[in-house]
Amino acid sequence: MRTRQLRLGAAFLASAVATVLLLTACGSSSSTTTPTASPYAALTSSPACTQLRAQHPDLAGKKLTNAINPHTPGYESISVADPTKYEGFDIDLGEAIGACLGFTVGYLPVSFEALLPTLQSGQANFVISDIYATKERAASADFITYSKVFDGVLVAKGNPKHLTGIDDSLCGTTTALNKGFVEVPLVEAQSTKCTAEGKPAAQTALYDNNADCAQAILAGRADSYINDVNTVNRFVKDQPDKLDRATAVTLPYSIGIAVPKGNTELGGAFTAALNEIQHSGLQTTLSRKWQLDESAVQAPSLVTAS
Repeated sequence: MRTRQLRLGAAFLASAVATVLLLTACGSSSSTTTPTASPYAALTSSPACTQLRAQHPDLAGKKLTNAINPHTPGYESISVADPTKYEGFDIDLGEAIGACLGFTVGYLPVSFEALLPTLQSGQANFVISDIYATKERAASADFITYSKVFDGVLVAKGNPKHLTGIDDSLCGTTTALNKGFVEVPLVEAQSTKCTAEGKPAAQTALYDNNADCAQAILAGRADSYINDVNTVNRFVKDQPDKLDRATAVTLPYSIGIAVPKGNTELGGAFTAALNEIQHSGLQTTLSRKWQLDESAVQAPSLVTAS
């Protein structure tokens, strides 16, 4: 298995290099359009993906829409090199699934709390946007998991409030959180515990994106921000003189791909494609590319409300 992963991983990289060389050779002044190699050519031509396209002919040639909240660098954000495009691990993962199953991907940017309503309304076909698969969210969509969850606690440099996690250390402090995040009810539950113990409540300040949450700490409006540890680490890396990670918190969730409830054909196709992506070593390669924790890769499983 390890030999197969290395062989296919090398093939993926070779395909990507071939694409770059071909684009360079063509030049911007060419009046003809020359087909370029897909960075996922090795995946597309694998026996497993070839068989999946035969099993799911309705997906081939289609353009499916991925609803995203493009404010999480490393996962999904506006490309620095080209503001008309999106980039990140989740973007690449969706494109790889499309390459395996034969569809292309379009994007619909929305607020985080609007991700699942957008899927439910039919405006999007799936959601890959660093969203945690919980039983509560599974009331609105089915989830195919692909990564473990490790949260980090972002604080001001030196951790002046001595925060140690989602615990009594939050009493009397304010935590900046994204609207709709699973951490919101966790901090609210801790607040109830704080007041029951005669301590000051743990306050929450809700924002629309990660950058605003981090800015709240920098501006003194919040004492902490709790989110995926990779996102927290990026904020610390960007401003090491002003921000710190107080600790890491293990949450009993997984990150998942949301698909419409009851759409077993689409869910099954995505699960099978994801299995092939993981077995080939591509998910690990993408994690490394976007500086995410490679050990967080998790075999696909289905999370539903039932």
